[in-house]
Amino acid sequence: MRIAVFSAQPYDKQFLEQENQETGFQLSYFDLLLNETNADLCKGFDAVCVFVNDDLSPPVLTKLKNLGIRFIALRCAGFNNVDLVAAKALGVPVVRVPAYSPEAVAEHTLALILTLNRKTHRAYNRVRESNFTLNGLLGFNLHGKTIGLIGTGQIGLATAKILSGFGCNLVAYDPYPSDEYLALGGQYATLNHLYSAADIISLHCPLTDESQHLINTDSLAQMKQGVMLINTSRGGLVDTQALIQGLKSRKIRALGLDVYEQESQLFFHDHSGEIIDDDIFERLQSFPNVLVTGHQGFFTEEALSEIARTTLDNITCLSNAQPCENELTQNIS
Repeated sequence: MRIAVFSAQPYDKQFLEQENQETGFQLSYFDLLLNETNADLCKGFDAVCVFVNDDLSPPVLTKLKNLGIRFIALRCAGFNNVDLVAAKALGVPVVRVPAYSPEAVAEHTLALILTLNRKTHRAYNRVRESNFTLNGLLGFNLHGKTIGLIGTGQIGLATAKILSGFGCNLVAYDPYPSDEYLALGGQYATLNHLYSAADIISLHCPLTDESQHLINTDSLAQMKQGVMLINTSRGGLVDTQALIQGLKSRKIRALGLDVYEQESQLFFHDHSGEIIDDDIFERLQSFPNVLVTGHQGFFTEEALSEIARTTLDNITCLSNAQPCENELTQNIS
């Protein structure tokens, strides 16, 4: 089994090689984003292994099929970059890693909240310069605050558990309620109620046609003055231009992003010696109350081990013509 691994970083190779000792696949690594232009690199391979920003649109899928690719393995939970209908029509199974480490992303969510609230990143720089003043570093108690969680799947639930320990009031929106979330003392509400009630809103839902720009000018208008927004899910859930207006009007007190709508050309690469042409991203970076991390919420040893293990297990199932519970295309009509 020959597998072409795209968007491959050194840590991907490290953990995939560790897990591949048992499976014995032939893995070839490309640090490129898979797209229609470079899909020819997949000639001679049986499967491709891709990440969140690789292009799996119909033209790319068609090209992969014609090159002899039999399987597509996502080493992530999200699949908004894949045209599943086209993959199904072409007869190319697509598998994913639905739950690698919910706690990893949940803990990163809390890191963003605490850093923005207590301004530890700014305090660190001050103290390094022997400046011990506290002006401008004022925060607030999380205890007793209302947290709005959009999505109570595994990551949303893990986040709720942590926030419950802080003594926060939990209100959530999810079309599929969780008994575990309710057992924590959390409540479900409409999106409109969540927007108006929450002091902090954190996104933990997939990106679909329905959730595209879920956070926009209209939803921001319903939120409390001075709301904190956190997005560790997918960049397309928020309208970045609307966020900028919300920051300028002081509607948004603090903004934490681990994802960005146009991140595919930025994240996972070193641009420190370059001029970034993305004016919207640069405007975001200019606000002192904005904290952006480069899609690192998943980045723990435990999560990377689980991603590698599940990815290779998925491919093993497909190569042995066995049912795979993580296949996305099997229920597509």
